Amino acid sequence: MALSVDCVIFGFEDGELKVLVIKCNIKEYKGLWSLLGDLVKPDEDLDTASYRILKERTGLDDVYLEQVQTFGQVGRHPAGRVITTAYFSLVNIKDHQLKLSDNELHWHPVNEIAEMAFDHMEILKGCLERLREKVIDHPVVFNLLPKKFSLRELQSLYEAILNIKLDRRNFRKKFFMMDWLIDLEELEEDVPHRPGKLYKFNQAKFGRKTKKVS
Repeated sequence: MALSVDCVIFGFEDGELKVLVIKCNIKEYKGLWSLLGDLVKPDEDLDTASYRILKERTGLDDVYLEQVQTFGQVGRHPAGRVITTAYFSLVNIKDHQLKLSDNELHWHPVNEIAEMAFDHMEILKGCLERLREKVIDHPVVFNLLPKKFSLRELQSLYEAILNIKLDRRNFRKKFFMMDWLIDLEELEEDVPHRPGKLYKFNQAKFGRKTKKVS
């Protein structure tokens, strides 16, 4: 029996929630998208393995990472008995310019993925559900945004994650009441609409928000 880790790496771009995937080269699933993962080494714990996989496969480090669930269905891998633990990570795509072509990686809209290799569709859905639960009362979403952002961008992100349309007035009222934002007294530049105010995350209120494993 083997133990592996699979990472669901979420990003946000052009109003869409995306996931970092790679084409599977195993003949049973050739051509299908798969998540980034690897076997856990004998001298590694799960958290260490998850960070190693992120670093080796993408060059990413110092990013939000959270353990979600273990998947151990019999027959989930054609090579034999493999139990995997899923993690999700949140990445600001613009801040982390990956060499996608070099590693055959691709940022793919979550809503446009209908089928994946192995049981990775189930893993993706499980991690997405955890993310949706998390964003209700925890400021993890700020890991997906640039350091400066508008309320328009923030609402668009929540709508992409929750897959619902939110009332603009109620959304803004809620955030101002929670005291999660700091007004930078700056405006957006070079935008096709009326420039909105720019804000940043009130990190001092919550402490360090990256590299969390729980």
